[in-house]
Amino acid sequence: MSRQADDRPAGDLRDTGMSLKHDREWDYELERIAAAVAERDADLVGLQFPEGLKRRSPGVADDLRQRLPDDVAVTISGQPCYGACDLDTELMRRTDVFVHFGHSPMKESGQIIYVPLFSNVEVRPIVERALEDEIDVPEVDPDVGLVTTAQHMNKFDEMRAFLEDRGYAVHTRRGDERLTHEGQVLGCNYASADVDADQVLYVGGGKFHPLGLAMEHPDKHVVIADPVNNVVEVADAERFVRQRYAAVHAAMDAETWGVIFSTKIGQGRWETAREIVDGNDDAYLITMDEVTPDRLTNFGLDAYVNTACPRVTTDDGPQFKQPMLTPGEYRIAIGEKPLEALEFDTFHGTW
Repeated sequence: MSRQADDRPAGDLRDTGMSLKHDREWDYELERIAAAVAERDADLVGLQFPEGLKRRSPGVADDLRQRLPDDVAVTISGQPCYGACDLDTELMRRTDVFVHFGHSPMKESGQIIYVPLFSNVEVRPIVERALEDEIDVPEVDPDVGLVTTAQHMNKFDEMRAFLEDRGYAVHTRRGDERLTHEGQVLGCNYASADVDADQVLYVGGGKFHPLGLAMEHPDKHVVIADPVNNVVEVADAERFVRQRYAAVHAAMDAETWGVIFSTKIGQGRWETAREIVDGNDDAYLITMDEVTPDRLTNFGLDAYVNTACPRVTTDDGPQFKQPMLTPGEYRIAIGEKPLEALEFDTFHGTW
């Protein structure tokens, strides 16, 4: 039974989605979902939301039910979700229509409806500040690379035009098949920043994406223009690199290794995991979906290699009791590569 409107949390808007800081409104494209349900004569609809939107999922389900026949059921995925690579495959198997909110498609599929939830935050003011504070004037260096995240891709042409109107030559590309859009970067893939420009403007929230970009492209001047938090700064990967060096050093004395293979559909690097295990008699292949510190505690191994999402290593690494390394860092720890070979772990290909 649908809840009454006055039972909803403050700020939970019907139809238009949700309103947050900077008056962001996100369209859940409920009419498109309802049309797909009718077209497929669906009995069961599955909805998957990223972690930051799960608390809004009951309201979206209520809004969708109003557009569906009474005999169509709606179920919400409770599985963790951090990206388009992180699909609830069990729910997909059981539902006639599966909707993934918050990310652009990593791989086209007739079974999945992707609703990217573009932000309507204005980007011009923060881009203008970035030009004034951190980007060379065109007379000094006219070449600028431009990248952003999926949430701001709806403003990408506007960003490009803004830069070009001020005399810049804007360099963009679509990195590889893991990326849906030209100029898009993911937390695991920065191939779109591989452009012929010494300075790169990243427009988006958070520091992780630009820090990874700066580490993978150390020769580039990476400028962060965050339109949500109204911040302009230069991405400095030095502290991040020091943390990774410390993890590698801590693992150099490890005698036993756990090599993690993710069963999540878009995160599995089976060949990489098998190659490590086949080359080390003291390495053990461990399969799991969600990689968390508590899940590894009982294995009692000295160190771990994560072949799943690179952000498990970089974001959560300090939370693990034993060193957690990327495949490249593992090669350094066992002496196959020099310490200077340390680089950001990126993910290419889909599934």
